[in-house]
Order: sequence, then C-alpha cells, then structure tokens
Amino acid sequence: MKREDSLREILAAVKAGRISEDEAVKELQAEGVDDLRFANIDYAREKRRGFPEVIYGEGKTAEEIFAIMEALLTRSEKSILATRVDAEKAAFVCKKLPEAVYEARARVLFLRRKIEPVAVGRKLLILTAGTSDIPVAEEAWLTAELMGIETVTHFDCGVAGIHRLFAHLADIRAASVILVCAGMEGALASVVGGLTSAPVLAVPTSVGYGASLGGVSALLAMLNSCASGVAVVNIDNGFGAAVMAAHILMAKWRDTEQHFLYG
Repeated sequence: MKREDSLREILAAVKAGRISEDEAVKELQAEGVDDLRFANIDYAREKRRGFPEVIYGEGKTAEEIFAIMEALLTRSEKSILATRVDAEKAAFVCKKLPEAVYEARARVLFLRRKIEPVAVGRKLLILTAGTSDIPVAEEAWLTAELMGIETVTHFDCGVAGIHRLFAHLADIRAASVILVCAGMEGALASVVGGLTSAPVLAVPTSVGYGASLGGVSALLAMLNSCASGVAVVNIDNGFGAAVMAAHILMAKWRDTEQHFLYG
C-alpha cells in the first residue's frame, strides 16, 4: 500500500469514529518505520535531519544492503547512500540497481538522485594531511556533495611540508567550515584552527606506524588542540564529520536568511 493511501485510511477512520485521535497519532508515528525483520527503516529521518537514513555497510550482507536501498528508493526522491561497503557487496547491489555507483577508495555506494543545493554561498573545505588520508576525506566529500553542500578539497598538505598548506590560504580564509583529516600525530587540525575563524572539524585517521595506535594518537592530539573552535569526531569517520559540517552550514544559512527577512 502506498503511504498516501495509508494516510487516507487513517484519516478516514478518525472521521468515521472508528479510531480516536490518540490512536491515529500512534499509527501516524508508526508510519515512519518499515520493519524488514533485519532492519527497521526510519523514513522519518529525512524530515528530521534533511537526508534519508544512511546505510552502514559493515556487518550487513549484500542482500540486506540492497533491500534497504530498494526500500528507501520508494519513499524518497533524494540520493541514497551506503558507507563502508566492500567491493564484493557493491558488485551484487550494482547488478540489482544498475544506476548505483561505487567509489572503491571511499568504500561508498550511492544512487545519485535529486540534489538541491543548500547553504548557497557557503563552502565546506576538506583538507588532508597526507595522500593516505584521502579515503576518509573522499567519504566526507561524497556525503557532503550528495547532501547538496558546495565543497572544495585539497589533499596532501600536512605539516611535514607546511608550505603546501600555505598555498591554500585563500580557500582556508574563504571557507565557512573546514574539515581536516589527519593521521600520525594529527597536528594539521591545530595548525588550520589557528589560521581561520571558521569551525574546524578534525577527523583522526588510522594512518600511521605502531605508536599511532590505529588513530588513537591523532584522536588524543586533536582533543587536546590549543586552537579554539576545533571539534573532533571518531577515528576515520568522514561521514559523521561531513553530516555535522552540513548541519552547521545549514544552520548558519538559515540564520542569515532569517536576519535578511526579519532583521
């Protein structure tokens, strides 16, 4: 049954007196969830967060990823995104959904659909300390791009050759939010935080030798940043950082629009 028909049935039942208004509210709330047995799809998340539920691919079978994507496609006109998907699972889904695209380096599988630009005039800048940090940065870039955020990227501009970063000072100063992906000692986030008035989202990566502890050293260094305005997400979480950046940009954009309209 289509969602519109289901809603009409609930409204008709209230009008006919078959169910109370409180019962109708409970049914309408339940309408936002689809039980696939192995997953409860949260269709209402798009309304709450501005983007459909995103699929975390690790731990799910290829069949489960396909089923969730297929279900989301029926209820949203926006792009559908799955992160942490390996090549074998992606190949299975792409056979079932030929319009799906797989970015192997970022391990991101997506269906590009209607993208409405948001936070127009505001840019997200994504920087990496090294080339090895690019997979995390690409996960962030693809997430932001599918959400409608204008994004600029500069890779391999870490502190081992700080002059490489200074070549991008114009973009650093123009950015509304900056996302920094760095492994090893994670110093790049603090350096960038000292060069900008924009919020900096630091993404520690698991890049580095033994004492980097799989990204823990970078995580702790970023958490102890001397630069103000630096917030830190989990290790290798490019997706989470991009979503946070998008919400910051959209909040700033809405505030500007309200000031323009009412201020």
